[in-house]
Amino acid sequence: MAFIDEAIITLEAGKGGNGCLSFRREKYIPFGGPDGGNGGKGGDIIFKVDHNLNTLGKFRFQRVFRAKNGQGGAGRQMTGESAPDLLVTVPPGTVVKDTMTGNVLIDLVENDQMFCAARGGQGGKGNLCFKSSTNRAPRETTPGEPGEACQIKLELKLLADVGLVGLPNAGKSSLLAMLSSARPKIANYAFTTIEPNLGVVDLSQNEQIVMADIPGLIEGASQGLGLGHEFLRHISRCKMLLHVVDVSELADMPPAEAIDKINQELENYGGDLLGKPKIMIWNKVDLLVDKDVLNQLGEGIPISAVTEFGKKTLLDFLRK
Repeated sequence: MAFIDEAIITLEAGKGGNGCLSFRREKYIPFGGPDGGNGGKGGDIIFKVDHNLNTLGKFRFQRVFRAKNGQGGAGRQMTGESAPDLLVTVPPGTVVKDTMTGNVLIDLVENDQMFCAARGGQGGKGNLCFKSSTNRAPRETTPGEPGEACQIKLELKLLADVGLVGLPNAGKSSLLAMLSSARPKIANYAFTTIEPNLGVVDLSQNEQIVMADIPGLIEGASQGLGLGHEFLRHISRCKMLLHVVDVSELADMPPAEAIDKINQELENYGGDLLGKPKIMIWNKVDLLVDKDVLNQLGEGIPISAVTEFGKKTLLDFLRK
């Protein structure tokens, strides 16, 4: 399934059942009085987090969700059956927004966490409810209430401990493949990765972290150029960042310039992305002829995702 991290859907909760107009009629009891029951409640629409999901892809095919209506009341004081709630599963990290106001309604993070996004209508009252000392044979009932209807925007922010950022073709996917069992698409051209990839990195026998390979950022990403907003959104949840820089002579631009460009986009996007804990990863050192370049760049971890040079050093750093 294609990776989808944004969707706009319509929700229509169930209508409540109508109240019943009925009078008790039995042998020898011709005027038994009112016995119309109330209507059942309409179904709610509830979002539920499922940790087995990692994309909003299913909402590409289904944009409208309708819960069932409650049943109407019946004679003999029988209340109509309430409709079942409609559960809509979403991946952890889903942000639910009101499309009219843009306000965040809830941030769904924990597995099995639930949120009622649209409430079903209450059932109407049967004529039994209107019986009084002055009105022994009421013919009044009320219809069921309509369910809530709304338009919701879902945004997915991946949950990861570590995020890989950098320019296109810096080697982020190769680094993720080296550290985990993830197998992202890798090729020697820019924009090989067009959707985030997740991998589980084993730090020790009982310790793991989740690492996210964020597609390469370009100049202007913070203003939405390319798919900048979508990619930067995922970085906001990461506990720390690994800034991957191509330091080889074949790099598209000098390392110092590449660092400045990414830092500028993180700063422009806001949300304290630039203030997150970060370590520089000097990648493709196997293609570096002049090793003195590393001394000029400052603190960082030299890596070759191809030869796995520096792998142990990086894992030790992440473990600490």
